[in-house]
Amino acid sequence: MNKNNISISRVLSTFLVLGFILLPLSQLILGSNLSELTETIMDTDVRDSIIRSMLCSGLAALISFVIGTPFAYLLARKDFRGKGLIESIVDLPIMIPHPVIGIALLSIAGRNHWIGQHLLQAGIRIMGTSTGIVAVLLFVGLPFYINAARDGFSAVPERLEKASRTLGASRSQTFVRVTFPLAWRSLLTGMIMCMARALSEFGAVVIVAYHPMVAPVLMYERFTAYGLAYSRPVAIWLIFLSLILFAALRILSRGLRGDNV
Repeated sequence: MNKNNISISRVLSTFLVLGFILLPLSQLILGSNLSELTETIMDTDVRDSIIRSMLCSGLAALISFVIGTPFAYLLARKDFRGKGLIESIVDLPIMIPHPVIGIALLSIAGRNHWIGQHLLQAGIRIMGTSTGIVAVLLFVGLPFYINAARDGFSAVPERLEKASRTLGASRSQTFVRVTFPLAWRSLLTGMIMCMARALSEFGAVVIVAYHPMVAPVLMYERFTAYGLAYSRPVAIWLIFLSLILFAALRILSRGLRGDNV
């Protein structure tokens, strides 16, 4: 009796979860035909916005790798006072409303802030530029990379690093020859998660840079100006891109389970 109840609850839960996700998405996808999708992707504005979204998201993921890897390694290997607070700060961009992120970035990038003044003197503009878009996408995607990389480094046994050090390798040599080869899948997974999150960002981007348009902003503009029929094909292309990224994430995750020490 109990087993039957559990089975029924699992089936019901699976049905509800998959139905909640797939029903609106399938309705969206089936609402456009192949000719509409082809016509949409042939539109220069759509193609440019999707390419811009991919490039800016990819650059944000690459920057996350460069600046976030040493920090993630520190969080994985060291215990210190205030570590919990620092990890909470890293997660802040996940929790706060994203228009607030855009306003916060603009508040330090404007002429009235010393950081903004130095950026302008260096010829770097945030408002209304691709640089601003990358800054926003980095802000929202960085926590996903940091958390994935930290977990990957934590999974590497410290005894292997100590053995490498006792054999005469330096810290940097140990990291390159031992730690990184064992954790690289987690770092790559983190970059994909960072890029996937950045790809879908709208609320903060529209505050910092309405133009040049990324795909979510273009989709919003077409919805408000022309209605659902014009915005739907752009949304479908975005869904396809997200599906490709998360399929890659799932494949990497399966590899992690099989290869981790």
